[in-house]
Amino acid sequence: MGGTTMDGTKRQRRGDTRQRIQDVALELFAEQGYEKTSLREIAERLDVTKAALYYHFKTKEEILVSIFEDLSRPMDELIEWGKAQPHTLETKQEVLRRYSEALAGATPLFRFMQENQATVRELSIGTQFKDRMLQMRDIIRDPDASLTDQVRCISALFTMHAGMFVLQEMEGDPSDKRKAVLEVAIDLVTQAHSGAPS
Repeated sequence: MGGTTMDGTKRQRRGDTRQRIQDVALELFAEQGYEKTSLREIAERLDVTKAALYYHFKTKEEILVSIFEDLSRPMDELIEWGKAQPHTLETKQEVLRRYSEALAGATPLFRFMQENQATVRELSIGTQFKDRMLQMRDIIRDPDASLTDQVRCISALFTMHAGMFVLQEMEGDPSDKRKAVLEVAIDLVTQAHSGAPS
């Protein structure tokens, strides 16, 4: 039955398996830590053989790096888009809105980074993340603005990151909490922009 569309179907199925491996690996990394998780355990939880897992990923480092690459792609696209836009308040506000969406999709990754800082540093994923943050900073701040206004812009990014962790502990609807964090971040950038030289 699948003979005619074998190529497309197979590729789709392979993509789904890769995604499942990533999801299960991230779950296990969160539960018991990256160092204590083995490829065998990932295979067992997925109910596949180690050989089947090996077909997609040779090491757990490969799994982790692929998770970072996939979840970071929306951030990379946003940075490219932001760099190409005029340096206006509207651009900065839109960058923060889109960043809020990208962060929502990367919540498990941020949790992993927070709980496995040594691993993140070892695998140079931390450096890549820091580079992205510096690029984001440069998109939303004006280098000619006062130091206070530059701090406001940088604080807007920290507000969004802190919001991911701190607000998890607070009662309330996740989307309401995200909107509140975004509103504060936009307020900071708007306030900084109004103080920037025209």
